[in-house]
Amino acid sequence: MKDEKVNSEAARPWYQEPWPWILAAGPAIVVVAGIFTAWLAVISNDGLVTDDYYRKGLAANQTIARSEQATRLGLVAGIRIAEDRLSVRLQTSDGNFPLPPTVVATVSHPTRAGLDQSRLLVRNGSTYSGEVRLPSAGHWLVLLEDEGKTWRLMGNVVLPANGETLIGAPEPGPKSADIRN
Repeated sequence: MKDEKVNSEAARPWYQEPWPWILAAGPAIVVVAGIFTAWLAVISNDGLVTDDYYRKGLAANQTIARSEQATRLGLVAGIRIAEDRLSVRLQTSDGNFPLPPTVVATVSHPTRAGLDQSRLLVRNGSTYSGEVRLPSAGHWLVLLEDEGKTWRLMGNVVLPANGETLIGAPEPGPKSADIRN
């Protein structure tokens, strides 16, 4: 009786056994997932590629030119963020450049876009100031520019800061040895 049972199990066709189906299920799932991924790649729009790359390139060149203009003017900003106030002390090494009456300050967080803020800072004496609401700690990018967007300064501020953070640097001038020659 036992021999009959063994012979009948050996005589079953392969497709009636569970193990070939279990082993084939893994590769079959991978093939289906690959086909689905290829289908998604074909029908979806790649948001990282712009349709108007030429205009985007020109805008990037203009941004670089505005940063270089700030360097040529020798603009340096001292930024102080305390409590709910942003104070900016703007200096220039170019004596002919009049400081603007207002400055646009954009404070942004590298990873948390919901905390980004843009403020128009009004000049009061030698400083520009305005209200900002930032968490007491964190890494912030500060962008300063005039309303006409002719120059721009960009730098990092890490809070809490114990004083003023300088952004921008004047173009290095000639050294005294260079002047004599």
